[in-house]
Amino acid sequence: MTVAAPAGCADLAGELAAGLRAGTVITDPDVLAGYSRDQLMAGEAGRPAAAVLARSRAEVQHVLATASRYRIPVVPQGARSGLAGAANAVEGCILLGLHQMNAILDIDPANRLAVVEPGVVNAELSAAAAAHGLYYPPDPASRRMSTLGGNIATNAGGLCCVKYGVTREYVLGLEVVLASGEVLVTGRRTVKGVAGYDLTGLLVGSEGTLAVTTQATLALRPVVDAPLTMVATFASVPDAGAAIAAIVAGGQVPAMLELIDRVHIRAIEAYRPMGLDTDAALMLLAQADTGERACADLRELAATCREFGATEIAEASDAAESDMLLEARRIAYTALEHTGRVIVEDVCVPRSRLAEFLCATEAIAAASDLVIGILGHAGDGNIHPNIVVPHDDPAALARALLAFDQIMGLALTMGGTITGEHGVGSLKRGWLAREIGPLGLSLHRGIKAIFDPDNILNPGKVFAPAGWPGPSFQQQARLA
Repeated sequence: MTVAAPAGCADLAGELAAGLRAGTVITDPDVLAGYSRDQLMAGEAGRPAAAVLARSRAEVQHVLATASRYRIPVVPQGARSGLAGAANAVEGCILLGLHQMNAILDIDPANRLAVVEPGVVNAELSAAAAAHGLYYPPDPASRRMSTLGGNIATNAGGLCCVKYGVTREYVLGLEVVLASGEVLVTGRRTVKGVAGYDLTGLLVGSEGTLAVTTQATLALRPVVDAPLTMVATFASVPDAGAAIAAIVAGGQVPAMLELIDRVHIRAIEAYRPMGLDTDAALMLLAQADTGERACADLRELAATCREFGATEIAEASDAAESDMLLEARRIAYTALEHTGRVIVEDVCVPRSRLAEFLCATEAIAAASDLVIGILGHAGDGNIHPNIVVPHDDPAALARALLAFDQIMGLALTMGGTITGEHGVGSLKRGWLAREIGPLGLSLHRGIKAIFDPDNILNPGKVFAPAGWPGPSFQQQARLA
């Protein structure tokens, strides 16, 4: 079934192709279906009218100018590794793929920065920077596949953000194309700069609703000493939560402090056996990259873990073992997907209330008769309670949707947020209004109207325009 031509545009594919390389425009419905979703397990996805795989700023400009002329929605996409539906198609849209714009344009060691196109894969930038003794710190678990444009769109975090921060802290400047096709350059190449409003910071995390990134200037850091890695296992989630809170309160700043619960540990062992302790209720994975002080820093972390009931503490004996433990953390979500459909939560709570949140999530799982695996960045309170829904079990899906809402509500009542790094997308747009309030929502809409007056850029994502008829998350999940 084909999508009706936009009003006033009898030949959209032809108009797009007129300003693009041959073969750039895709209209085959079967191929389009493969581009219509990101990694969100549930959620609506409309039927796109076309997809364009851009390779240059000029091509992006042409697509947006054409779309603006006929008021056709445009959904920017990178690797489609997101988990909140931000890259899902909307009905009749143009999917604007940016993954082929993948050049590292400059690495400047003297100023510790890189200039990249949006399709550069996260891990590839650090690999390229390593030749200059530099690296790019933001490292989401998907860093081997997620693109920097997508990381910028969601303000991605990662395993080491407890010490080194998230994407916004490394974006010095952007080149973006507005809905009109005009090019806006923001930011700078200098370390400091406070001229005018921080439009760069505003665009980071805007999930493709304000502009399309075509180039980014990113800060790099000197390569640190090879980190030492420690694992602490706990017999109970409350004990682990208390240990995490004590580590933070005590002023310790590990390079990484990650948690993996029994549900994920067992899923990992079934998916790719690594010899992990499948009886542990929760495992903490910590790193110190402080050179000569690293051993002492790990001993201090270990002492805190023992004080709060750690049953076993072990230090990785070599780099290979350390890499194996990191790989376990990075594949945890993928491993869990092999046990059922997974609804991914991404909430963040004050670190002082982390133990309370973990216990409350366990209670929600028990009351819902569901398996909810807990995974996350313990050092900054960003937790991913992942709800497992057995295949072909409508009753379990209904309970999972209720648990999803309960967990988000719990995070807000604790002074937290509905998303720490995955973004709002289409998944949580109804909850954003609750978090930011009526005035905050009004200001969001006003900013959107300035950048995108015809509402063609990723419409219906992040927040719903006034009167938007899009379904709630519960309805989305049933449609999927």
